[in-house]
Amino acid sequence: MQGKMISKPLLMTYLYLLIYIILSSGVILYNKWVLSPKYFNFPFPITLTMIHMGFSGAVAFFLIRVLKVVAPVKMTFEIYATCVIPISAFFAASLWFGNTAFLHISVAFIQMLKALMPVATFCMAVLCGTDKLRCDVFSNMVLVSIGVVISSYGEIHFNVIGTLYQVTGIFAEALRLVLTQVLLQKKGLTLNPITSLYYIAPCSFVFLFIPWYLLEQPEMEVPQIQFNFWIFFSNALCALALNFSIFLVIGRTGAVTIRVAGVLKDWILIALSTVVFPESIITGLNIVGYAIALCGVVMYNYIKVKDVRASQAPSDGIVERMAKDWKLEKKSSDIYVPNSNDDNDRGSIAGSLSGSDSKVDEEAPLISTSRLSHIGRTQLGGHAI
Repeated sequence: MQGKMISKPLLMTYLYLLIYIILSSGVILYNKWVLSPKYFNFPFPITLTMIHMGFSGAVAFFLIRVLKVVAPVKMTFEIYATCVIPISAFFAASLWFGNTAFLHISVAFIQMLKALMPVATFCMAVLCGTDKLRCDVFSNMVLVSIGVVISSYGEIHFNVIGTLYQVTGIFAEALRLVLTQVLLQKKGLTLNPITSLYYIAPCSFVFLFIPWYLLEQPEMEVPQIQFNFWIFFSNALCALALNFSIFLVIGRTGAVTIRVAGVLKDWILIALSTVVFPESIITGLNIVGYAIALCGVVMYNYIKVKDVRASQAPSDGIVERMAKDWKLEKKSSDIYVPNSNDDNDRGSIAGSLSGSDSKVDEEAPLISTSRLSHIGRTQLGGHAI
């Protein structure tokens, strides 16, 4: 009986992880297919992201104001002006640049570039004074950077413009994560995925409207645009589902488990992208460089885990330490943040107002899903588009 009671929750955890990996990978590939001129041919990434934002914001409004599934948090004008608006601005920028990269470079290469997320977040944290420059962490960041450079050198269809878009989106997301920590944690404000969508999506929509009006609107001649309602509806629905799957995973696992799932998802996505999009070619140098970068990320995570455990009193007994570990994991699970530039995975905006890890699931066009937990900052798995 006890074995069955233990195996069922474990089975549910693996099921949620599987759902997250499938949705995260699916949203990225779906977005690439929609945006690519070779396939659906809707080369308007800002428009696509705005559709996701509008849909998610409307669903969140319906859940909060009509169905009253959750209650809105106490949001003052001062908090909204000093916290939500600047965070939404950088979030919108990360989505804009990250999604535009799909027009120029392959999904596989985008995933490899996302290994830079810990580097970007660490740099921004040091500049903003929320982290200290340490030799061991800095050496890992150098290793990650070298790996990404090698991977870029081995890219057959290397495109400078696409690479610049993606890297700029990564640094914009990193700055958003740091601002989330600096601004919101001081206010003691945490949001669940529904309230995050409720407050962030409309504000990001407004920020995206400006570049859309200047850059994409003049080129959108109605007769030349393919607009299939079911394509865009299903795409936005997948992005929304990704937000909630991230929430379920974070609620049942710890930060380390999520990172492992994120790395697994990246490898699966890189392999799948070469099958779905045959023009995407991976070279041996790509793999070697990405493997080097991942070694740096793994070592960085290990250092952060050691820091957390070292901060516990050495006199604590085993039971006390287990209780503290559980509380830390529970605390990090309660802080919900999105994963993106994966997210990209950027269909996910959920949790972008809470503490964060730097691995954005930038893979869902609504956000990058990331958390900055007590264990450290690494991509969640890059995401969400």
